[in-house]
Amino acid sequence: MLGWLALPILDRMAGHGPSAPETRTAGGTDNFGDTVDPDDIGRFAAQSAGWWDPEGSFRPLHLLNPIRLQFVRRELLASFGRDARALRPFEGLRLLDIGCGGGLIAEPMARLGFAVTGIDAAAPAIDMAREHAAASDLAIDYRFATAEQIAAAGERFDAVLALEILEHVADREAFFAAIGAVVRPGGAFIGATLNRTAQSFALAIIGAEYLLGWLPRGTHDWNRFVRPSEFVLALRRHGFTVTRLAGLSYEWRRGEWAEADDLSVNYMVAATRR
Repeated sequence: MLGWLALPILDRMAGHGPSAPETRTAGGTDNFGDTVDPDDIGRFAAQSAGWWDPEGSFRPLHLLNPIRLQFVRRELLASFGRDARALRPFEGLRLLDIGCGGGLIAEPMARLGFAVTGIDAAAPAIDMAREHAAASDLAIDYRFATAEQIAAAGERFDAVLALEILEHVADREAFFAAIGAVVRPGGAFIGATLNRTAQSFALAIIGAEYLLGWLPRGTHDWNRFVRPSEFVLALRRHGFTVTRLAGLSYEWRRGEWAEADDLSVNYMVAATRR
């Protein structure tokens, strides 16, 4: 039944997916460094016009957004001891959204009071994010940049988000080093990614890309998925203490995502900088 899928799928499981060339120039990038994969950036850049279309190619992120926002808000309230009843509980704090895309997370964070900087290595995504923020009367500092550039500039933030970006990073260790540099001591980090399991391959690649068509084929490389143990150890190496791990499960009957104990496919991580 799935014979027509076998060749590309087995090839990707064997680690023969597209590799990143030495120069990082595709998709609007300009030699940004080791963490940027031009194939991935080019793929997302080509879809940038649809960032805010809930029925378009970014529909999976629109479906994920409510539960992601719930987790981020709850964990950051706890981390900074802010009042959950306040309309803008994070007033006076700076937040960096790495791989911000069109601003699906950056805009709600700005409404919650953060001074938000959103960065992305796809210039068309930044253009779309700026346009949408202006139409929404939100002051967000969007930049065509990477985490390592922000780190090299010596900038520090109270909170840093890296949601659904780690599985697209070409050099994971360099990316974690940048995260360790941009989160101030006592600050918070929240990440979300995909576990490297048979379940994630079946659901995130075979299901979401090949059968259901939720994502364009080639969106994910299973070999870049990150086990929770790898995520936690990398954060520890760069000065973080993990405070929470939570899985995500898709409720088919309701057509929405929910927080779960199962980390086998999608999961989120909250940590503080020592």
